[in-house]
Amino acid sequence: MTATVDAAGRRGGVLVVDFGAQYAQLIARRVREASVYSEIVPHDISATRVRDRRPAGLILSGGPESVHTSGAPRLDPEILSLGIPVLGICYGAQLLAHELGGKVDRSGLAEYGRVELHVTGPGTVVSADLPADQQVWMSHRDAVVRPPEGAAVTAVTADSPAAAFEHPAGLFGVQFHPEVAHTPHGQRMLENFLYEACCCAPAWTPDCIVETSVAAIRAQVGAGRAVCGLSGGVDSAVAASLVREAIGDRLTCVFVDTGLMRAGESDQVRETFGGDGFVFVDAADRFLAALAGVADPEAKRRIIGELFVRVFEAEARALGDVDFLVQGTLYPDVIESGGDVAARIKSHHNVGGLPADMRLELTEPLRNLFKDEVRLVGEQLGLPPEVVWRHPFPGPGLAVRIVGEVTRERVETVRAADAIVRAEIHRAGLGRDVWQVLAVLLEVRSVGVMGDERTYGHPIVIRAVTSADAMTADFARLPYDVLETMASRIVAEVSGVNRVAYDITSKPPGTIEWE
Repeated sequence: MTATVDAAGRRGGVLVVDFGAQYAQLIARRVREASVYSEIVPHDISATRVRDRRPAGLILSGGPESVHTSGAPRLDPEILSLGIPVLGICYGAQLLAHELGGKVDRSGLAEYGRVELHVTGPGTVVSADLPADQQVWMSHRDAVVRPPEGAAVTAVTADSPAAAFEHPAGLFGVQFHPEVAHTPHGQRMLENFLYEACCCAPAWTPDCIVETSVAAIRAQVGAGRAVCGLSGGVDSAVAASLVREAIGDRLTCVFVDTGLMRAGESDQVRETFGGDGFVFVDAADRFLAALAGVADPEAKRRIIGELFVRVFEAEARALGDVDFLVQGTLYPDVIESGGDVAARIKSHHNVGGLPADMRLELTEPLRNLFKDEVRLVGEQLGLPPEVVWRHPFPGPGLAVRIVGEVTRERVETVRAADAIVRAEIHRAGLGRDVWQVLAVLLEVRSVGVMGDERTYGHPIVIRAVTSADAMTADFARLPYDVLETMASRIVAEVSGVNRVAYDITSKPPGTIEWE
């Protein structure tokens, strides 16, 4: 577990045990916001593995099941005997009460949304210095109707007689969701658990991340050499900077022009990062040929992921004596690509798209970081603002912004539309307000009229979102005049396009990219 050691000599990290909650990632984010390292683990993690990880605390997430349902997820009961502070949230609280001899049942009405919480006694999590009456966010049918023997009820609602309880053994349960913004004092409650119950120090800071990452890179690479897949974006730039800090000129950065880059991007990367230790590879024909006739999004990602690795392997052979490949893989990439904790949403090219027989060993210094943490690390390392705050761009490039087959002509179409969308966002001064903005080319056609003549062209969809970490996102409320300018320019300037739409889907249920 990548974490710091606090003054008590205990690991400063917290494990978030996922019971299938829609908010598990958000819990981990909120812990990080308290400057404490967190990591999501599956609910079937063994007590032995937990003991070996030496976490300062455990947080049991919510989940859709009932503790009374056959096959509902359980926790290794020995975990509760390890002496590690545990906070159960919603289903996690019910499971905690159930395993310790309390009673979980249907109690009157189910509670969904905002609910009035009444603090009934002093506690560690729902502490005495919080308002006696406050709003919290509920989402449950079952409820803890009797806490475990020896546990004290610290808060109630109209339909939850044990909305919060605490056990002297360092076990805490809350029926509500402190991790969501709709529980105004929820972050304070989480911090009470982290700082008071777990004795965590708020030490997960950018300088700590840099120090920890550099030490880990040196330990892994040793006296070896590495190549870094540099895209020009903040992720690969920060990863390269960390590895450069660790091993100096034994790192070579390789930029691969896949032919799927945004307008002017290749030239910009060469201008920003070119020089000693930088290699430019023009592989556009190779990538486009490999994608010919391929329409399935997962197939596109796998093809691109494997081709990237093969190009890097070839460059490593040319350099001689290179054993490591540096990637800017982030925690959301790992989560969305699936595994023990989460279902696969889409295989990120740098996770699920990697070939099984790749020769180079991966070095991924950002693998446990969210995007906003990467930006803070970038600032700590002194990277220029235009790199740190660059809008995210997927590794597969424009290939996943083309619904259907990727052809050179279709790439040029979406590239031209994308350039207009980005130009107008920055012209309107919205570059820092929007997390990501992009154009998507659809496979369907629509009828239009241009110059008094019938057209049968393709629609472009504009997508702009706001987010903190890409795990969740909301569509950006762009001004109508900005959207109008984008649409007018795209139809007038991009050949073969006669209609523009705006995507107002949040994540979830949609993803940010269309493929």
